[in-house]
Formats: sequence, structure tokens, C-alpha cells
Amino acid sequence: MIWLAVAIGGAIGALGRYSVTAYMFPVMANRFPLGTLTANVVGSLLMGICYALIIEKGVISPEWRNLLMTGFLGAFTTFSTFALDAVTLWQNGYGQLALIYVAISVCACVLAVALGIECTLRLV
Repeated sequence: MIWLAVAIGGAIGALGRYSVTAYMFPVMANRFPLGTLTANVVGSLLMGICYALIIEKGVISPEWRNLLMTGFLGAFTTFSTFALDAVTLWQNGYGQLALIYVAISVCACVLAVALGIECTLRLV
């Protein structure tokens, strides 16, 4: 049953990420990959919220962890896509922009997880 929860969550997460990158922030050649960055930061915030609600507070049943955290957020936030975007920028001669993108992505996602946990713990 766990694998089914991960699979369903993963399918929904992958569709969500595709929607963000394809429709909200389509990536043009040599452009900043805002769609991937947005999916990773929003997903990191949601990861912090889920962590606080499921692990810390127990407000949501632990059974939801596999669907939400492993499946949905695992597919919605994609480190491999982030890495490919950074390498593509670098290879296209935008080394400085690639480094800025990496720095913003890592810092923003770590802060988003911390913010999600902190805000959720204060509210619940």
C-alpha cells in the first residue's frame, strides 16, 4: 500500500511541476530557470509544513507522509532538473548567472523548509 501512496503522490507532484515550468514560467533558451526555482522553493516550504504537521505535531496521520512528502514533494521538487538548468546556463556562457541560480536555489529552499516548519509549529 505504501508504494501506491508514493506512486499516486509522485504522479500528482510531477504533473504539478510540469504545470509550473510549462505554463507559469516557461524556460526560453538562455533564460533564468524561474519555473524550476519556483517549484523547488514552494516545494521546500510545503516540505517544512508537512514535516511540522506530520512528524512534529502529529496533526496529520503518519500514513500521509509517503503520499505527500515522498511522492508528491519528491516529484514536485527536482534536484536533477535544477542541476541540469544550472549546467545548461553554464554551458551557454552564462557562468555568473548559473552560480547565482545555484546560490539562490540552495539558500531559498533551505530557508523555505525552515520557514515552513517554524510557521506551522507556531500556528498548530
